[in-house]
Amino acid sequence: MAVNEGLPASGVALVIGAGDGNGAAIARRFARGGYTVCVVRRDAEKLQPLVAQITAEGGRAFAYATDATVEAEVATLVEQVEREHGGIEVLVFNVGVNRPQSILDETADGYRKLWELGCLAGFLAGREVAGRMVARGHGTILFTGATASLRGAARFAAFAGAKHGLRALAQSMARELGPRGIHVAHVVIDGLIDTVAVKTVFPAYYAQCEKQGRLIAPEHVAENYWALHIQPRDTWSFELDLRPAVEPW
Repeated sequence: MAVNEGLPASGVALVIGAGDGNGAAIARRFARGGYTVCVVRRDAEKLQPLVAQITAEGGRAFAYATDATVEAEVATLVEQVEREHGGIEVLVFNVGVNRPQSILDETADGYRKLWELGCLAGFLAGREVAGRMVARGHGTILFTGATASLRGAARFAAFAGAKHGLRALAQSMARELGPRGIHVAHVVIDGLIDTVAVKTVFPAYYAQCEKQGRLIAPEHVAENYWALHIQPRDTWSFELDLRPAVEPW
């Protein structure tokens, strides 16, 4: 069986949370694979360099501004993408904000906002796209997780709560939708992503991780997302963890 047997030769990949690191790299990888890539952030202007890069390399990319925590906006986004570009074959949910905060100082508003971004938004996007995929009988939904998906570290209660919830959502969706032709997978990314932003904001920590070989290249992350998408149906993975060889875990 060919690795991509049964997959459309082309289609639409919707990347929600197409930041400058993993999200952008995933979008570029699916564009190279022949997909029309629709990339999403709250501010579409920030996506223009990515769209220009993909276009210059011969791909097709379109930017959309959406607040992924608002149900009506997510529904409008999915409807617009399918109307303008065709059926969504791949959804990548890559939204999430990580910030340390003591449980003694965490606020209800702060906790709620991280949960809405990291978990509720995943539910809204996943549900909206899944219904259309089920009607067509095929599709891939990939959720980005973190170390916090598996354990809650001190001072990361809000982030861990959101990521635990997202993993449970993905697991429930995978068990329900797999038999209906929809491949749902959750990716645990355990390590520091090598981006200009991280290097700028945390220069000392970045230099330490670079020296130790503990940086994760976004392009390598993207290859793993592509590999999940093209897996044969008889060997679908639900969860994949990605970390540098020297990362303690």
